[in-house]
Amino acid sequence: MADQVADYVLRRLRDWGVQQVFGYPGDGINGLIAAFGRADNKPAFIQARHEEMAAFQAVGYAKFSGEVGVCTATSGPGAIHLLNGLYDAKLDHVPVVAIVGQTARSAMGGSYQQEVDLQSLFKDVASDYLVEVNVPDQLPNALDRAFRIATTRRAPTALIIPSDLQEERYQPPEHAFKQVPSSPPSALHATVTADRAGIERAAEIIDAGSRVAILVGQGARDAAEQVMKLAEITGAGVAKALLGKDVLSDDLPYVTGSIGLLGTRPSYELMRDCDTLLIIGSNFPYSQFLPDFGQARAVQIDIDGAMIGMRYPTEVNLVGDAKRTLTELLPLLSRKSDRSWRTTIESNVRRWWDTIERQSLLDAKPVNPMRVVWELSRYIPEDAIVTADSGSSTNWYARCLRFRGQMRGSLSGTLATMGPGVPYAIGAKFAHPDRPVVALVGDGAMQMNGAGELLTISRYHEQWRDPRLVVCVFHNNDLNQVTWELRSMGGAPKFEESQSLPEVSYAELARTYGLGAIAVDDPNDLAPAWEAALSAERPTVLDVRCDPEVPPIPPHATWDQMKSTAEAVLRGDPDAWHLVAQGAKAKAQEFVPGHRG
Repeated sequence: MADQVADYVLRRLRDWGVQQVFGYPGDGINGLIAAFGRADNKPAFIQARHEEMAAFQAVGYAKFSGEVGVCTATSGPGAIHLLNGLYDAKLDHVPVVAIVGQTARSAMGGSYQQEVDLQSLFKDVASDYLVEVNVPDQLPNALDRAFRIATTRRAPTALIIPSDLQEERYQPPEHAFKQVPSSPPSALHATVTADRAGIERAAEIIDAGSRVAILVGQGARDAAEQVMKLAEITGAGVAKALLGKDVLSDDLPYVTGSIGLLGTRPSYELMRDCDTLLIIGSNFPYSQFLPDFGQARAVQIDIDGAMIGMRYPTEVNLVGDAKRTLTELLPLLSRKSDRSWRTTIESNVRRWWDTIERQSLLDAKPVNPMRVVWELSRYIPEDAIVTADSGSSTNWYARCLRFRGQMRGSLSGTLATMGPGVPYAIGAKFAHPDRPVVALVGDGAMQMNGAGELLTISRYHEQWRDPRLVVCVFHNNDLNQVTWELRSMGGAPKFEESQSLPEVSYAELARTYGLGAIAVDDPNDLAPAWEAALSAERPTVLDVRCDPEVPPIPPHATWDQMKSTAEAVLRGDPDAWHLVAQGAKAKAQEFVPGHRG
């Protein structure tokens, strides 16, 4: 029997090395679903609970595997549901291919059921490549281009295949006019080195500085060794954008940690006091956390020329692969003999980690959320993968979690959408089924969509060689990040009707789904809970009752700013005095003298 179009699509996916497709079925892709059955489920169809979760799983897989993530959905509502996950891929520069169904060609234009103008719907999110396949001859070129463009431009692409076409007989393009052939799938990992004259100019600027700061993002991940050599030669400190948190180990004494509102004080001090800035593979958007304009001479390295020179007035912009460009740059630099700048940086870093420890060990009602992550840092394996959601828990991931060894981590860095923590973790397990994974998720995100994906974990976990997947829920019955934004930015007290969440036991929910479960409401139980969860023989939910009034204080916050927040809170915030006391205690830890080695 000759291949149908849907059979050919799956065959071509196998040629591209695709191991799984994350999706949800519907009649707009019935032909494709039937083809999975005929292909003995190769690649594997991974059924999410919702199309948005399928897209997030594809993004998580792509982030942690370095390969293209693939998701699929039916026409109309299914296609619409993919959008949030695909925008997450677009904004974080992640290669994802979406294969989407459409109503039959004979019905299109007739206001048919589930008919949506998918070209208009996807034209922004899949702006790098979006095509509707209307005749079999368009394949394989359309599918191959979707993969090649997703890979080379690090972006989501979309392929729309009407439902009736999926069941037609496949025929390849001919050697004729108006036919577009394609080449076999192949590796597309080209590297680019920046212009030599620009590299030499960059070396002059760096050598001329006496207080060098380095900011790394996810684009520096493959250049970690070169960044460490650069920091050693220049005596620089290295701050990390949130998507670059796993580039360098936090055990390195000159690594100042995250930067920005969710960042650390030593990163703030590094940027405040430097005279030279080197940005590597980062599109960190908040210029107020970079040196004052005119304070520092700056150089930027990025593989994408479109992202160069847009966050800080950089003198030299090097368009190229970070590893190759730094390899060319390093021999041109002179080692700085004056190490006083480095000494100051390392002192600031030691003081910061002491502060974080003191803040994490403060009493709270009932558990200090900072301590949840502080204890995780003590027990997490060095090959673990950590996913974080968007919310107040992101602060503790950014500031309190110490990366070391081969740990990886990511979150929705630019879109900052709620909901990817659990599906990212699922994607990570399919990318690395032999590594432990930890998801740090607020209860708002769990109620929004994470709880449903516990069923997906339950369904597929036996396929993973390492069974450890821990979903840690920061259970405070509050949409906590927005509550704090209302207080600190709007000067408004917490509005219970919008901010309070209904009570539910996530531990009981996990047990219902056949997963392991540990409930914690005593801080002294945190350490043994992490030990148990990270050694469990099945995925586990860690349900921790956290105090919502522990403030996520930015590194640049002053006593005056805290006083303004407190005044707003006291105008009507529930449990106001406890909130003010927690904030004052946390801020006070920054001023405790000494270092306890």
